[in-house]
Amino acid sequence: MIRKTASLAIAGLTVLGTASETAAGGRAVECYQQVNRPAVYETVYENVLVSPAGQQVEYDPAIYGTRERVVQIAPQRVSYEIVPAVTRTIYRKVKIDDGGYSWEWRVIHGRKVLCKIRHTARYERVAETVVVQPERRRRVVIPAEYESVAEEVLVKPGYRRIIDVPASYQTVARRVVVREGSSGWRRVHMPRHCRY
Repeated sequence: MIRKTASLAIAGLTVLGTASETAAGGRAVECYQQVNRPAVYETVYENVLVSPAGQQVEYDPAIYGTRERVVQIAPQRVSYEIVPAVTRTIYRKVKIDDGGYSWEWRVIHGRKVLCKIRHTARYERVAETVVVQPERRRRVVIPAEYESVAEEVLVKPGYRRIIDVPASYQTVARRVVVREGSSGWRRVHMPRHCRY
């Protein structure tokens, strides 16, 4: 690098010296032209990581439904009750007076006389209650009681699933320098008629 810089410096001095001579009316022996070489780039493609690999957890909740069910709310029971007696009213004729004789004062043809009066037996209709069926205790069976109720039941259980997610890559283009740019001097060929 030092050698290249030194030769460039010498060439520069030579050109300057030549220019001085030419400007002063001298003859050009050699001429150099400055040359700039641009840098050379190239597009390269490479995969870059967009997102790393990992795991994803998915939850599927349980599903519940409703079912009707008949349940017993009261068992069968036995109780006893009193059945009152069955009665009936009957009527019968009873003698209330045997009859007989009595003495009474009466007025007959304007005269007050004492008369012996005969009385017949007297009867009267009386009601009487008779028991047809006596009082009794009766056994009563009360059946069990049922009711329809709605209850929640599991239709499908929930579960957890782990999914492996692979890493994600993307291809990106990138420009890289293949050759650095440089500048230097190039000898210029001069036609013979231009040397004087």
